[in-house]
Amino acid sequence: MNQHRKTSAPERIQLVRDGFTMPADDYALIAELKHRLHDVKREAKKSELLRAGLHALAQLDAPALAAALDRLTPVKTGRPPKNG
Repeated sequence: MNQHRKTSAPERIQLVRDGFTMPADDYALIAELKHRLHDVKREAKKSELLRAGLHALAQLDAPALAAALDRLTPVKTGRPPKNG
């Protein structure tokens, strides 16, 4: 056995870049959540908040998840039209 083996570096997480459209009111919730974190001296990036939301949704059973999705206002998919 080789006792002088280097410890391996932590495994890198594969990242995926994506873009999506959401209503302005939902987007404003991101700023509201970030503001709420100031009281506990914790900053958060948009991606952290979205990831935390996904993890919270993952804890729901299928009926609760469906109910949460049913509470959303439907939006058209795709990019919004360019103005001008």
